[in-house]
Amino acid sequence: MIDPAQERTAVLAQLKLAVSLFEHSLSPKLIPEGGLGIAFAIRNARGRGGIAAMIWTIGPDGTVISRKEPAFGADEPLARIVLTAMKFDPAIRSAAIIRSTPEVLEALDDLFLEICSFDPAREPAGISSMDWGVASCCRDGVPDAITDKGTVGRGRLIRLFGEKPSDITSNIIICSNRM
Repeated sequence: MIDPAQERTAVLAQLKLAVSLFEHSLSPKLIPEGGLGIAFAIRNARGRGGIAAMIWTIGPDGTVISRKEPAFGADEPLARIVLTAMKFDPAIRSAAIIRSTPEVLEALDDLFLEICSFDPAREPAGISSMDWGVASCCRDGVPDAITDKGTVGRGRLIRLFGEKPSDITSNIIICSNRM
């Protein structure tokens, strides 16, 4: 059995290593309005406190800046995405949110990734579109990416999934290079 403190330290270390591969070459065009985020969960995470995340935004001068060091409980939307995916496949413990553009979708398609889409307008009343959308796309297994059709006042997003952050960062690098 893995010591919980050691696992949390290992999750933070893997997240830091994965983001170090792309953070200096990240295209601002990939960053959605709420920020680009990447998360990694401990095994059997049951809540936001078991998921570490790191977020990037666009600074006043147009450059990409990190909000802060990766931390547990740092991002509720990312935590919900990871927790929903883990219900369908406990091995999928990492996720990222990036902006959806035709170039990014084409890059992901060129990588032969499994991409699922949902329409937030079809979500049932009383359920978060994020939770419902991810769950509706994961019924037959967690895809590599989930996109949505966007809503009024909010751009389209892509949620990337992987067993670990390095699975996702390689796809972010490819997408960033296509921008």
